[in-house]
Amino acid sequence: MLLFLATFLATFALREALAFDNSRYDNDSYGATHSSDTANCQKTLAYYCNDDAIDVFPLAFVTSFFSTGGLPSLDIANICNPTDNATFPGTSLLNCAALAYDIQYCQSKGKIITISLGGATGSVGFSSDAQAQQFAQNIWNIFLGGTSSTRPFGNAVLDGVDLDIEGGSSTCYATFINTIRSLASGASKQYYITGAPQCVYPDTSLGGVLSTASFDAIYVQFYNNPCGFQAYSSPSGWDFGLWDNWARTISPNPNVKVYIGAPASSTAAGTGYVDPATLQSIATTMQKNFPSFGGVMLWDASQTYANNRYDLSIKNALTAAGGTGFTFPACTAAAYVPRSFYVANSRVSYGGYIWMAKWWTNATPANKPNSDWSAISACSGSVA
Repeated sequence: MLLFLATFLATFALREALAFDNSRYDNDSYGATHSSDTANCQKTLAYYCNDDAIDVFPLAFVTSFFSTGGLPSLDIANICNPTDNATFPGTSLLNCAALAYDIQYCQSKGKIITISLGGATGSVGFSSDAQAQQFAQNIWNIFLGGTSSTRPFGNAVLDGVDLDIEGGSSTCYATFINTIRSLASGASKQYYITGAPQCVYPDTSLGGVLSTASFDAIYVQFYNNPCGFQAYSSPSGWDFGLWDNWARTISPNPNVKVYIGAPASSTAAGTGYVDPATLQSIATTMQKNFPSFGGVMLWDASQTYANNRYDLSIKNALTAAGGTGFTFPACTAAAYVPRSFYVANSRVSYGGYIWMAKWWTNATPANKPNSDWSAISACSGSVA
């Protein structure tokens, strides 16, 4: 099922009280499986909630915003799909009532279950603010805290919305998010808004809304992109520093968390898969270096289970590295000297970051995509 089995492995120390805490640093989330992945057919949602490895499960995907009858359509792969499941009369919206037990079971174990919108082939987008407001009302009524006769998961109430928008523009998405926030204000439970941009900054589809609406977390896809894991050792490729700067200085929510999105096996994505030891090293380094780091997202659940529980090795590494708080590293590089010339891979301290030169430069370090420098760590204190 397109269970966004994205293992968002944040540095989240295991708690006695089973409850998700977005302020921690070792959360783990799950994302969706491919509907064509018959070899690694995903299990029921409840199956994946039986240990503490995964903290967040975005159910993927809502594939069309406005389908038959003006309501959304969804496809959750082998768990609930248009071939095997009925739809509500006059709509293309699947009746997946059998999932209600699984959702509530997982929530009782402290897991967060959200609905993911879009995906690589989704028919998504808005033509006006009014349309975005109507869609938000629909999502609220059929998946979240509202009421409707067409609730795909029956009386189960999901915990939020994930935007995996990979096509079109970000027009009116801020209106959609703000409407969800308004509907959720005063609710008896917390509702989360997350997004899954590509690592190229700014993201083509979500760039606008990420800077104008409040997200609780983003799951940056560091795969199938030139800034993916294959570029980790290159200051001109790896750009987590740009996302940290976005989180701390641009995002309307200064407490937003940034997760590293990774493939759970070599068959889960076209490019970007790395072995467990490599991802452990990268993730714990980002955890140590950047205060916005929230964890790891793995695509997807069935793939990580088939790959010797790839998720567990990452989760254990993050938990061992520490799950609460952040201590800024010292500014160990020499201070940047204006109008000086630096060769490639030179390191300097400037503006609360340690920077590495991408190539020969005399430019001032800046968190911009076309900068001559890459921020490799936040830092604080006296400059070396």
